[in-house]
Amino acid sequence: MSESIENKRPRFSPTPGKWISRTSAGGRNAQLAVSFMVLFLACHPEAARAQVQRETIEIDTKAAARPFAHFWERMFGSGRAILALRDSYRQDLREVKTATGFEYIRFHAIFHDEVGLYDEDANGKPIYNFSYVDQIYDGLLQNGVRPYVELSFMPKKLAAEQTLHPFWYHPIVSPPRDLGRWADLITHFAKHLVDRYGIDEVSQWYFEVWNEPNLDFWAGEPKEQTYYALYDTTAEALKAVSPRLRVGGPSTAQAAWVDRFITHAVERHAPVDFISTHVYGNDSAKDVLGTDETIPRTQMVCRAARKVHDQVKASSRPELPIFFSEYNASYKNEPSVTDSVFMGPWLADTIRQCDGLMDMLSYWTFSDVFEEQGVVTKPLYGGFGLMAADNLPKPSFNAFKLLHELAVERIAVDSNSALVTRRPDGTLVIAAWNLSLPEEAGESKDLTFILKGIKGARRAVISRLDRTHGSLAGAYGAMGSPIYPTSAQIKQLRQAAELPAPEKKRIEGGQLTVELPPHGLALIEVR
Repeated sequence: MSESIENKRPRFSPTPGKWISRTSAGGRNAQLAVSFMVLFLACHPEAARAQVQRETIEIDTKAAARPFAHFWERMFGSGRAILALRDSYRQDLREVKTATGFEYIRFHAIFHDEVGLYDEDANGKPIYNFSYVDQIYDGLLQNGVRPYVELSFMPKKLAAEQTLHPFWYHPIVSPPRDLGRWADLITHFAKHLVDRYGIDEVSQWYFEVWNEPNLDFWAGEPKEQTYYALYDTTAEALKAVSPRLRVGGPSTAQAAWVDRFITHAVERHAPVDFISTHVYGNDSAKDVLGTDETIPRTQMVCRAARKVHDQVKASSRPELPIFFSEYNASYKNEPSVTDSVFMGPWLADTIRQCDGLMDMLSYWTFSDVFEEQGVVTKPLYGGFGLMAADNLPKPSFNAFKLLHELAVERIAVDSNSALVTRRPDGTLVIAAWNLSLPEEAGESKDLTFILKGIKGARRAVISRLDRTHGSLAGAYGAMGSPIYPTSAQIKQLRQAAELPAPEKKRIEGGQLTVELPPHGLALIEVR
């Protein structure tokens, strides 16, 4: 997870402020104003309709299209390695795999002592135990997902110092006391994987060196230089096992170090097969771009992506694939963000903006089987996962499920509210949304599509995600937001989370109008 005390990223949600009493004069006046407005709109419906935004989008259905890789659903992050042994983790994994077809999974701490990989005997000779490692990776592969291996954190007996990160499971973030011993660990680890799964399989994995070394996940000093030493040693050890193994970094927070990392690798002839970094929607412009701009969370991810893309293309290794191996709309626990329908339009618009800027964009995380801040205490607490506790799909899960249906060719349109794709049989698959910030009430929006080149009768099939379609939040609040839902309540919440059957709408004269409520997302198939 991308959090840091040094960087003032809070590890827990801020303490809620005190609400102003509704019995105060200001509260009574506000209530009267709201009541008056409701009465006025009831008597003057044309005024309510005037609040609706309207946009017309022209689509040339015969236009040339360009490839549209589903870069946003190739990989997901998850809780630390040992959690992959849990049935709840694997149950959520299977559900997300079915919805998205994702290929890779990334997690921290495969070298944490709880995995039991590394020990030393009385004479200091290394002892390797791959029992849990095998069970972890076997479970992923059996479910059709390959590991994106983050090589972290430091085993206790190999650490130079016992520097613990504040996460609940306290990973050791110290450099190794001996880089030669670290290289030996990497060598034994990689050889074991190749022996067990075969080089043809493991060569399709990715090996990423460490996690966010520019923050408090790395205690080396100076940070950048000691990380490069770790990276060089690791990359060389992996390539010595097989040149087909793919290694990369720097796995930094806030899109940092990428240009300097490439320069270092080229100058030192260090192997590098891909670039990886992270960003979150509420990271600051100062940290990501070095400016004093105010960049909303609806734009930050792709501003960072543009920066990294341009740095790589301007480097002496412009062909390197770019992976954002962590991102989300928030690095905090904000239920109004990550548990809400805001995630639908936010995700769709992020895909629109970031298309062409990276090869993989890995959402953090696929599941709330997750313990960086301790054991999860209730289903909707602002966790990062697509699946809440008790295998409950959040609106973000349904957003991924809908957007999975987009085709793999994209038609350009002049709009910030739609993605238009086309299948080989000519079917248009359109994502349309109504995006505003989560703290804003927003306004309804009417999108009218002018479909040029359409002849004869057509129909649209429209699937929706909004507050009343595919969101369990309302049902959870209505039942009192129970910390420990009963079996009956869990069943009710799963029903509320289901996407309803799509609606069908006749297309008249080559025009289709779709009404979207605030924070609404629609997936439209024109058949």
